[in-house]
Amino acid sequence: MSKIVKRIGKALLEVTQGDIVNQDTDAVVNAANKRLAPGGGVAGAIHRAAGPGLWEECKELGGCQTGEAKITSGHRLPNKYVVHTVGPIYGSTPQEERTLRLCYNNSLNLAVENGIRSIAFPAISTGAFGYPVEEAAKVALDEVSKYLEKHQAPSLVRFVLYSKEDFEIHKDCLTKYYDVII
Repeated sequence: MSKIVKRIGKALLEVTQGDIVNQDTDAVVNAANKRLAPGGGVAGAIHRAAGPGLWEECKELGGCQTGEAKITSGHRLPNKYVVHTVGPIYGSTPQEERTLRLCYNNSLNLAVENGIRSIAFPAISTGAFGYPVEEAAKVALDEVSKYLEKHQAPSLVRFVLYSKEDFEIHKDCLTKYYDVII
């Protein structure tokens, strides 16, 4: 498994190539749609792995607005929780960077509120929502780094990139803009 890690105080920020549904973290983040329904990409993979109970629980949440985050149990996933966040559709609004930052910030706030020590993120909005991967990586890594500098929690934030290309872009962004220690 390819990975790169940055230490921020007592917390670790990790970028790795892999499958979001096979993470050993307390929580995984679902790059969700506004209905929190099963779909394609990350949302489809998470719903398939978690089983039908996840969709039943999601229906009770009444959806989720862009930039917000909601939490459910992990059902059949190896994770205790799934944090659902809806990223912006690229090119749809001048506030898309701010909204993408909110996705990460609100997801991390939920993690802290629920005692989550480790969380795995996909590259939010880079699939069907069309956000360019390098631009999204810069926003995501910057926002999570700032959050960890301020809060020192969760103790591990992992970005899980399915494709080698997306992993390399995130790895390059992390090493170019931040001091990497491991």
